[in-house]
Amino acid sequence: MSFNDNSQLNAGRVSSGGGGGRGIAVGGGLGGVVLLLIAGLFFGQDGIDALTGGSEQETAATQQVDSGLAQRCRTGEDANSDTSCRMVATVQSLDQFWGSYFPQATGKKYTQPEVVLFNGSDSTSCGTASSATGPFYCPPDSTVYLDTGFFDQLRTQFGADADALAQEYVMAHEVGHHVQDLQGTLGRAQQDPHGATSGAVRTELQADCYAGMWAHHASEPGGQVQLQPITRAQLSDAIEAAGAIGDDRIQEAARGRANPESFTHGTSAQRQAWFLTGYQTGELKACDTFSASNLNHPEALR
Repeated sequence: MSFNDNSQLNAGRVSSGGGGGRGIAVGGGLGGVVLLLIAGLFFGQDGIDALTGGSEQETAATQQVDSGLAQRCRTGEDANSDTSCRMVATVQSLDQFWGSYFPQATGKKYTQPEVVLFNGSDSTSCGTASSATGPFYCPPDSTVYLDTGFFDQLRTQFGADADALAQEYVMAHEVGHHVQDLQGTLGRAQQDPHGATSGAVRTELQADCYAGMWAHHASEPGGQVQLQPITRAQLSDAIEAAGAIGDDRIQEAARGRANPESFTHGTSAQRQAWFLTGYQTGELKACDTFSASNLNHPEALR
């Protein structure tokens, strides 16, 4: 999904480096619910960590995204050629969509999440983040943390093309967790953290659906950042990325078999179906995974 060349970017919308502090990250990275204590202990192993062999070797000093974003990321043309600039533009587009849609749909105020881009590892209010934990949302500081190297992992370790819309989907999924936090539903992931129909899986599938909602509305006119209509190839790429990080595919690659009792994010097919539900409907009510009787077949796609 390409940005119109004349879109105006605000590089100050994202930052590099983290804050430290205390808290637990819930509804975490694309490969598994990240449960990070300040002591650095994991409750359960997330899918990306299982596939890459852990993050202990990557807890050295933070390698920050370069500070030249303000000079480099000015227009939509920059977003179309630079990954970090694309994330800046995507965040602005998400701000535009949710800032308008959320109050109308819920009657509640929308507050923007903070967004931190980094390379290598970073100290966060939910513990240490690294490329092995994957992107995640940290509720205590309402911040999305994303290692820009994760997109290379999607290509090399998960077999996804990870082109523009797939990258934007990752950010939109994490901001989807922020939306859940504002709704007061994000905590369901921790109350019921494992299993094929668990609260964790339903939380993650809803964030996929919210990402699809953004994709549905992103090319609508208005705002400083404008996206061109999604092509069939771009949509296929995003769907492929969603499928590449399903619990079943990750577990089969890492262990040779899938164990539904340990699922935290949903199967490849479920992730694709709920993203498509959001994309085809563009409606919050269609993304009610918590009421769905069958997570394999969203009502909106029947």
